[in-house]
Amino acid sequence: MFVVMKILVSAIAIGIVSEIAKRFPVYGGIIAALPLVSLLSIFWLYLQGEGNTTLGKFALGVLWGFPATAVLLLILYLSLKQSLPLAVSFGLGVAGWGIFLLIQDVVIKNWNVF
Repeated sequence: MFVVMKILVSAIAIGIVSEIAKRFPVYGGIIAALPLVSLLSIFWLYLQGEGNTTLGKFALGVLWGFPATAVLLLILYLSLKQSLPLAVSFGLGVAGWGIFLLIQDVVIKNWNVF
């Protein structure tokens, strides 16, 4: 039952954001940029009894993925601006995301940044 509740609440949140974006694209984008999925995930993990250590590691993982997500969104924006099909734009964005994560991982491991 809890799984169904998580799915419904999460789906409703996504539906509301997409409806706002349909009427007001810029505001929809700003709201979508809120860490809704991250916060919902942390909330669900907390309700499932996960401790602060797990929640903190999850938050760090989200932070770790943030720069690559920014790259994905930039590629998606530029691709759509050039009138590329959505599927191609998604593909390029996801490829850029993956490449950026790999480069980020190599840089961190080789230069002992952290």
